[in-house]
This record gives sequence, C-alpha cells and structure tokens, in this order.
Amino acid sequence: MIDNLPQLLAEMTLEEKAGLCSGLNFWETKAIDRLGIPSIMLTDGPHGLRKQRANSAELGLFDSVPATCFPSAVGLAASWNTELLQSVGAALGLECQVESVGVLLGPGANIKRSPLCGRNFEYFSEDPYLSSHLAAAHIQGVQSQGIGASLKHFAVNNQEQRRLTIDAVVDQRTLHEIYLASFEYAVKAAQPWTVMCAYNKVNGEYASEHAYLLNDVLKTAWGHEGLVVSDWGAVNERVTGLAHGLELEMPGSGGVTDKLIVAAVNNGGLALGALDAAVLRILKLTQKVLQNRQPDAVFDAPAHHALARKVATECMVLLKNESQLLPLAKSAKLAVIGELATSMRYQGGGSSRVVPTQLDETLTEIGAKLQGGKVDYARGYDLASDQADAALVAQALAAAQSAEVAILFIGLPDRYESEGYDRTHLRIPDNQRQLIDAIAAVQPKLVVVLNNGSPIEMPWAAHAGAILEAYLGGQAQGGAIADLLFGDRNPSGKLAETFPLRLEDTPAFLNFPGEQDTVEYREGMCIGYRYYEAVKRPILFPFGHGLSYTKFEYGSLNLSATNIHENDSLNVNLTIANTGTQHGQEVVQLYVADLVHSLSRPQKELKAFAKVSLAPGESKTVSFALDRRAFAFYHPTLADWVVESGKFDIVVGASSQDIRQQASVEVQSDWQAISHYHRNTAVGTLLARPETAALLHNWLAEVPPEANFLTIMQSMGSDMLEAMAQEFPLRALVLFSRGHIDFARLDALLEQLRKV
Repeated sequence: MIDNLPQLLAEMTLEEKAGLCSGLNFWETKAIDRLGIPSIMLTDGPHGLRKQRANSAELGLFDSVPATCFPSAVGLAASWNTELLQSVGAALGLECQVESVGVLLGPGANIKRSPLCGRNFEYFSEDPYLSSHLAAAHIQGVQSQGIGASLKHFAVNNQEQRRLTIDAVVDQRTLHEIYLASFEYAVKAAQPWTVMCAYNKVNGEYASEHAYLLNDVLKTAWGHEGLVVSDWGAVNERVTGLAHGLELEMPGSGGVTDKLIVAAVNNGGLALGALDAAVLRILKLTQKVLQNRQPDAVFDAPAHHALARKVATECMVLLKNESQLLPLAKSAKLAVIGELATSMRYQGGGSSRVVPTQLDETLTEIGAKLQGGKVDYARGYDLASDQADAALVAQALAAAQSAEVAILFIGLPDRYESEGYDRTHLRIPDNQRQLIDAIAAVQPKLVVVLNNGSPIEMPWAAHAGAILEAYLGGQAQGGAIADLLFGDRNPSGKLAETFPLRLEDTPAFLNFPGEQDTVEYREGMCIGYRYYEAVKRPILFPFGHGLSYTKFEYGSLNLSATNIHENDSLNVNLTIANTGTQHGQEVVQLYVADLVHSLSRPQKELKAFAKVSLAPGESKTVSFALDRRAFAFYHPTLADWVVESGKFDIVVGASSQDIRQQASVEVQSDWQAISHYHRNTAVGTLLARPETAALLHNWLAEVPPEANFLTIMQSMGSDMLEAMAQEFPLRALVLFSRGHIDFARLDALLEQLRKV
C-alpha cells in the first residue's frame, strides 16, 4: 500500500519521475521498488475483459484469458437502459478484480459521424446526450468494483482511415455541442479514473498534446480528477504532451521518451512543476488501484452468462413486424437459413475481441425452444465469399419452401467492418442479397435476423415480414435471439442511430473520410437525425425506433410551468400505459426544440429519456427534470453555453419521428444576443426588434434626408433595395452620411444598444 503521496513525490529522483510517465511494457506501468511503488495493469476492453495470457505476443489479440463477452456498445446503446449498463460495468469490474487488472480501457464515447466508420460497433450513438449518459452508467458500474475505467477516445476520433495522423477540422459550436458533449456528462457525473486521448489531430494539434482539450476543457472546465493516458502509440511529441495534460504514455517506449523528459526539465524546456503534477496524478491512480484491490475476488461465470443473455435481449431491435409475424409458435415448422446461424458474429474485430467463457449457438437455441415444432437448417451462402453458390441456394430454397416460416440470418462478415479500416459502402454481401430475393419468391413468411455492427442498406426490406436487428450480441446472443423470436422475451431495444436508405443520403457523405491527412466536418452539427430532419430526407428507420409485441399509450404532457427563468428547472411528466397483452418495456424519449434563435439550431434535440417496464394494463407516470443545459447552445464568441429567451417545444415520442405528445414553455434568459452588436451588425438585425429599431431611427434623426441612406433605400419602393438596406452594416450608414455621422457617434449607439 502506498500513502503520503507528496512525501513519495519528494523522494523520487528526476529520472524516476520521468520514467513513471510511460509504461513498463505493453500493458503495465513502471514500478519503483525502492519506494514501494508497484506497477498496475491496464487492459482492453469495453464489452469484455481482454487480458492477454502470460508469454503471449504483446498485442495478444487472439490469446487472452476467457471472460464474459457482453454485447458491443452498438447493442448496449440500443437498450437505452442506464441501469443495465451499470450492471454490465459492474460485472466487467468484478472480472478485472479476479485477473488483478487495475484499469479497463473503455467505454468508447465517440460520436457516429458516418455509418462507414469501421469501429462504430465500439461506440454508442450519433447523439451526444444518449452517448454521454450511457457512458457515465458504464463507468459507474466498472468503478463500483474498485476498477478504473478509461473513457475514450478523446476527442473527435470518428474514422479509422489515417486515424494516427488525420486532422479533424471542426468548428467550435460543432466541437462543443456534438463531439465534446458526448464525453462531458460522463466525465462530470462518473469521474473516470482515466481518460484516453485519441490518435488524431483536432484543428491542427494532436489530441495527445492538445492543451485546449486536455487542460482547458477536460481538467479545468469539466473538473476531471483522474489522469490522461495515451491511446497505444498516440504520442507525437512527449514533452509537449506532458506539458499540455497527457500524464501517462502507453505502451512504454523503452526509456526513449523518459530521457526526453529529463532533458527538457534540465534545459528549462519543461517546468518541474508540470512533471510533478503529472506524477502525482499517476501516483493517485496507483493508490486507488491498490486500495481497492480484492485478492480473493471470484466471479460466477454461469451467472455472468445469464446476465449477458438478459442484456442481449434488451439490446436487439425489432425493426419490422408486419401482420404480427413474430413471435413464432413453438409448434411451427421452421427453416433456419444462413451460415450466421451457426458461425455467429457476436463481437467486432480488433483490440476489443474477447475470448468468451461459453458461446450459445443460435441454431441450437432455436431448436431447444420448439415444442412439437421442427427446424430444418440450410447454410444458404458461404460467409467467406461474396459469390453465390448454386448448390447452397438450392438447398435453402427447398428448406424455405417446405416450412411454415423461414428465418434468414444475414449481416456483415468480420472482413466488412473492424478496427483499423473503414467500410466503403453500406451493402451486405451480394450472395446474401440474392438469397433474400430467392427465398422471398417461394416463402412469403420471411423473418430476417441481422448480425452487424452498424447500419446497412436494405433495398430488400419489403421482402421481409419481420426484421430483427441483433447487432453484435455477445456470447449469449444465440439464446437471446431465440428468446425474442418465440416471445419468451419482448423486444425493447431502440435504435441509437439512424438507418439511412442509401450511403449518398448520409450527412458526411461528401466529407468522409477526407483527403490526405485532413477531414473537414463541413456538415457541422447536422449529423444523424438532426440532418435528416433539417433536409427532410427520407430514411429507412429513424433514431429511437424499435417495435414491441405489445402496445403503449402516451398520456398528455404536463409541465410544471409554462414560463420559466433559464436557471429554473422545468419538471415534465406524463403517464404511459401498456394497452397490449404482454409485459413490455418502452423507451420514452424527450426532445427539445428552440423556436426562436439568433444562431442556427437543430429542429429538435434529445434531452431526456427513460425506459419503463409495464405489465399488461399497467400504467406509470414518467417524470423528467430539464435544467438550463437542456435549452442552451454553445456560443462561439463567448466560448460558453447560453440560453436565449424565447419559446421552446417539449416533444415526447417513441422515436425521433414517432411523436406522441407536445407542449411549449417560454424561457426568459439574462443573456441577450444584442449585447454583441458591433460596427458590422446588419441594419436588419436592429429593425427586427422594436426597441432596437427605435434607437436606430433616433440615431439617424439628425441626418438630413438626402444623407440618410437607409431612408432613401426604403422609400424607393424596390424590393431589391429594401433587401439591400436590411443587409447594410452599420458602418456603411456612417460612410454614406456625407459626414453627418462619425464613428464616435456609432460607438455611442452601440453602447446604448448593449443596455437594452
């Protein structure tokens, strides 16, 4: 046990301090034996422990200890259930204790800017509010077991192509409202023991040495108390990174960067105080790990597997269910078609790949459900190829034709999406696409089950009576699919991302993945559902969409007030009832729309959600409390969040497009946009408000009519000149006044405007 950290720091040599700031090897920090400072272990991963076995290769991607493989983040997000994510995090934390791991590298809270990102399966959502709240719950669960979490990858890491060198160029509003907001709540609410910096540059500076992100935002504005660790190999300039907020470099450099730190301190290039502050954070992390170590920890593998199955059922989304094709009768004669029913894809590729403690095969689990029914299996296609196999297709057609219902398992092979590279299209393999058409021609009752880590195009969707999105459901995926298909569990997942009709419809289509080493986020804040609603573009399935085997009725929306001050809390409640015949869970989604705004804003934004469990005939009251941030936007000039006075709609629904109830509130703000009027403010901006228009006309009253350019243009009866007058900057009125007004008088007007 280590204590009295200031004393330990004082006893360390400069070389020891520098050495502590980088790893011993691929997964462990350095120890300082003479001071009793041990090393601690950091390991992957977000949905299951990936601790490599002793004596395996450094990466150990395919040689790790068995651990429970839970659904990937794409699936966990579809649960919209923070309590569920806490339970997953707690299970992961316990398994880390058993393996003497100090920090688990996850969760990933990067925004899904484009569905092409090869690592999207590791991230939660296209929406920062949902992403940050799910990440917070995950972190709280892990850390409840005395294990540190590592929130990653900070920040603006949204593609795999050139991920180590790409410069993500993004404006300040988009940066704060979308890409940083996805991390902000998680940091403030859960205080992850570590935050992992990203590989990429952000607006020209590497995330590993970005003083604004690491010091100004993360540490100062958000109050992060833990340390920043590099992504593995993300360090560009070690001394600059240390000075700008990167405490721990991983993996170790074999002493190369330690010498750079020592030299920088000795030659005055790095303040000793900055090094000491970094070392103290590393010591605090080590102390936390030691204080919370449970050497006798054990976990019940079957119990964790059962939890994985329960979790997986909540992570799957029923996208379509015409004529109540699902749930299936257990006495039915079924055809199960597709290699993915036996060679399941239950997790993504890359550093998060887990060796499961056990694995449920989908075909076996379906067979175990039958009571008097029968199942015939046909492989249908070769998962390793995109080419159709005539013999496999013929076998599949025969099985489908002789069955009452065909269940077709399709999706994306491992080779289609993984860490390390991005997708280039949204299609499934051609042999699977052709098989859907062929089966639909002989079997009208067709259920499609999807295994994929991100959206796919579905030009074939009309051929399927039911579509179940299973995502990457973890080691108990097979049992969870069977539970849902036969109605032993009711689907309750909702999409945490929009499914577009085509790749060309996506917001970043023209600007992903960029050119050479630069990618410009020209779509700004309009990503995901924000974009599709703004341009009124049709989509396949909306954000928040998901069906159930029961029905839910939304009662009227009640607000605690219809007029509030920006610092007041607005309480919102409504009653939701299960009017169907089965127990079910509904995700109630609350969006806020700013109807009066001086800067552009999305049509509506998610600001609250709740997952409600209801028995048939049961009703419950759902309550939300909206604080100032629910109405605020980031003002780039002020570099702060502001609320603008005006009317806001409170919108509640079952998805971003399935709106059930709506109400309005007037919000009074202490901030006014007019406080930022200047010499180049447009005349029309002043004319838009009676009080500012009056000040402008009074200011021009002493100008003779022949020199009052505004009056001249407005009096000529020309729509063109009237429009030009609206766009005139105030300085132009001075220049056109023939000397009757000077800039001193203009500045006096501006001073008056600031007081209105």
